Amino acid sequence: MKSTCLITLPPHRGFDYHGHTVPTRIEFDSLVCADLAEASTREWLETNGIGGFASSTLIDLNTRRYHGLLTAATKPPVGRFVLLSKVEETVVLDGKRFELSTNQYAGAIHPHGHVHLNGCRLDPFPVVSYRIDELEIEKSVSMVQGENAVIIQYEVFGELAGRRLEMEIRPLIAFRDYHSTTHANDFINRGVETIGQVTSVRPYSDLPTLHFAHNADWVDGNGFWFYNFEYEREKERGLDCLEDLYSPFLLHFDLAKGSPSIIASTMLHDVSEVRVLREREVDRRNRIMAAAPVDDEFAQLLSAAADQFIVARGDQKSVIAGYPWFGDWGRDTMISLPGLTLVTHRFEEARNILRAFARSIDHGMLPNRFPDAGEAPEYNTVDATLWMFHAINELLRYTGDYEFVRNELYDPLKDIIAWHERGTRYGIRLDSDGLLHAGELGVQLTWMDAKIGDWVVTPRQGKPVEIQALWYNALRFMERLASGFGDRNDAIHYASLADRCYARFTEAFWNEADGCLCDVLSDNGPDRSIRPNQIFAVSLPHSLLTDDKAMRVVDVVEWELLTSYGLRTLSRRDSNYRGRYGGDPHSRDSAYHQGTVWPWLLGPFLTAYVKVHGATPEARHRADRFLEPLRGQLWQAGLGQISEVFDGDPPHHPGGCIAQAWSIAEVLRTYVEDVKGIKPALQSVMTG
Repeated sequence: MKSTCLITLPPHRGFDYHGHTVPTRIEFDSLVCADLAEASTREWLETNGIGGFASSTLIDLNTRRYHGLLTAATKPPVGRFVLLSKVEETVVLDGKRFELSTNQYAGAIHPHGHVHLNGCRLDPFPVVSYRIDELEIEKSVSMVQGENAVIIQYEVFGELAGRRLEMEIRPLIAFRDYHSTTHANDFINRGVETIGQVTSVRPYSDLPTLHFAHNADWVDGNGFWFYNFEYEREKERGLDCLEDLYSPFLLHFDLAKGSPSIIASTMLHDVSEVRVLREREVDRRNRIMAAAPVDDEFAQLLSAAADQFIVARGDQKSVIAGYPWFGDWGRDTMISLPGLTLVTHRFEEARNILRAFARSIDHGMLPNRFPDAGEAPEYNTVDATLWMFHAINELLRYTGDYEFVRNELYDPLKDIIAWHERGTRYGIRLDSDGLLHAGELGVQLTWMDAKIGDWVVTPRQGKPVEIQALWYNALRFMERLASGFGDRNDAIHYASLADRCYARFTEAFWNEADGCLCDVLSDNGPDRSIRPNQIFAVSLPHSLLTDDKAMRVVDVVEWELLTSYGLRTLSRRDSNYRGRYGGDPHSRDSAYHQGTVWPWLLGPFLTAYVKVHGATPEARHRADRFLEPLRGQLWQAGLGQISEVFDGDPPHHPGGCIAQAWSIAEVLRTYVEDVKGIKPALQSVMTG
């Protein structure tokens, strides 16, 4: 029988104005939960606002080395370590034992706890429901904002009169970097300390102590290793897929005395705090949903998803590019900022993010990514810096906060332009024809940045099309700022640079044979590959094309690259096209930008589409229809999230990260601004 998905809808809202069914609570019945193959492809995600997270599959069967109940950010938002991998649960009813866990070991599934599952849902936390005889046991997992702490709580429903019900819970710990795996060793500290209702372990001296606050009746301090867990997704990705996990102790609960509760944390807690901590988090999430920019379920779910990417970095804010394995990256942050923080009216966080990244500018460049613990910043990007101009322009469109820009960002922006004029790292420099050149042999600088050993898969060395669009928009933006701030000479200079870029662009990039733009003016001649990068020449505020050419570009991109879930990165007619994204790292990276579909590109495409069609109701209606398949993705791979990529070939299986910042950000932004038409007007510069 085909598995089914239940979607709970409120009685007064089943459809939005186009008749879409939109989930307000993502819920699955026992058919899905009992189907290992299907249930293991759906993954939930909990985050804590400082880079830490918890994640697993619908049935808590870990299929990735990144799955775990507590991945702590020891140096927020980085320095991430999987501390608590999972818990093994056994229910003892009238002396009969029922295993609730499900694990994939090398060559075997054991135990088969999924057969007891009655359903799973996000409400708002991940909740799994087990049925044992006439009893129902619910388990929920939630994180504490601002802390490396996870709450695991159980509730029992049904008649217990005359029956003996107990539960044994055995934590399995990993205590390792989240990119690696743990293996049995003799160096682990097996010591367990229990003081009152807190049991603590510190397996390795260079990692934090993990405290378990609980309401167990007693603790068995005997520990041992569990061997050969197998992670199916890592096996598919050609990576280390076997792991041993250590269990330091067992907690025993008499359920007649109350439902089990556990707080696993790097800070000390009392188990009595569970209710307050959970209610506080429910209230926080309700406020995020209530503040959604559009009063419908799609916007509310996207707003809730957007919140998971905004994290603290010191006293400022940053953006995690994607879960479960990315950190905070400059390019991803600047592209995502409008959708994550501006359309959601989180303006102070937008300022904090821009302030944090502005402090990291060096030689006129933004870091490609902030360093992980102990690493130096990487500046191998040409577009992250230019996207920052666009993000600031959008901030001003929403807030009109020119005082903030003038006091904290204007001078760094001027310095960026100056560095690009005279030349900075990696051959990034203004050429004599008014276009921006970027690139050196063996270096990947644009967002199409896959590299395998010394092989840059899509080198794009020379003058990439979207870099010219971003450069032109940055110059027009600086012209406006300089004029408004009374810097007349600078305004004239920026206008002159912009005029030179505009005058040369169409002549240099137009490909009349295909009716669109070349992708790169490489050092060896024009690259006429049909790629999505040309859409930015239309979608950005200042277009580089006449109206008729802009329409032709949009038409070609729609015909050649548009799919149900985003834009392909290369036309299927190209000999370099790769229709499947999967396999080992070499296979994946070689397809990453050679046909693989990226959902975030729907944002600029729909902005361009609505723009060239005059923002008519018909154009907005069709743009909404383009988003329809992504509504369904909210309960497919990453539950409540949108994946990083999809296969170029149908049926377009999702891949990469289960939750990607710019996928959510750009879908939310274009839904609000282009489909719903909620777009603030640009506010004037206050002079003086």
